[in-house]
Amino acid sequence: MTPLPDLEAWALFAKVAETGSFAGAAAELGLSQPTVSKAVKRLEARLKTALFYRNSRRISLTESGQAALEQTTQLLQAAQALEEQVSSQSRSLRGSIRVAAPMSFGVAHLAPLLPGFMAQHPEVMLDLHLSDEQVDVIAGGFDVALRIAQLADSSLLARRLCHVRILLVATPGYVQRYGKPKHPRDLAQHQALQYGHARGTAPWRFVHARHGSFAQSMPTALRANNAEALTPALKAGLGLALQPEFLVWHDVQSGTLQHLMPEWQVDPIALHLLTPTGRGRPVRVQALVDYLAASLSEAPWAQISRMGSD
Repeated sequence: MTPLPDLEAWALFAKVAETGSFAGAAAELGLSQPTVSKAVKRLEARLKTALFYRNSRRISLTESGQAALEQTTQLLQAAQALEEQVSSQSRSLRGSIRVAAPMSFGVAHLAPLLPGFMAQHPEVMLDLHLSDEQVDVIAGGFDVALRIAQLADSSLLARRLCHVRILLVATPGYVQRYGKPKHPRDLAQHQALQYGHARGTAPWRFVHARHGSFAQSMPTALRANNAEALTPALKAGLGLALQPEFLVWHDVQSGTLQHLMPEWQVDPIALHLLTPTGRGRPVRVQALVDYLAASLSEAPWAQISRMGSD
């Protein structure tokens, strides 16, 4: 395997050539003279040629050193320009931001917010990835991820925006045909429409303020790995479903769906903004985080879900 170039040694070589001495280069760079001298000797050994003539009074470039200096200077200038460009992007609202979000939430609630951010920051390019699978934020190279769950311990930075209630819902027609459950044990006589990514999809677990917790298994008519995919069967009156409030809020408000057994609650989940740990988060990423936090926490379903939250 071809070894990588010794860029540090080339930078020290250029500084020695500029100052005319190892001591001068060391002083300007805040290094010891032996460190500078060893780096240049390391480079000469690698190249199998001398870069400087040395005597007791002065040093001067050899023919090889003179030929190398011009290209070294160009290389260092390009590296400096690269650093300035990257540093500028990290301080300004310019560049790309990779964002991950759940599919249904991303389409219905995240995507409508993005034009406002894009209008404010036209030099930022958003790269949106939607999936109900929990993506690996670090491996996927994501700057921001929205996750709706109870988070396990993680090395990621998490900013909780609000609680999200899980509601037991059905159409009025379904309730009229099959009856309204009053206790979780009544669900044994009903058909479930199950979200496949939910942990512990069977049995369904509920908590009552006075009666404690109760878990009930029930027949499943449909299972899907996307909660919104349950909506057609749900609205067709083919079963009951546990759905996040952001997905059914409008239908519950309009009466298209009924919130059943409201006194029996499912443990709420929460909407989080996740970002990788580490210093120096680019300004453009922080701007998007702040924008989404302000916008999403004002959603009507989030306001309701936050009641009684810590």
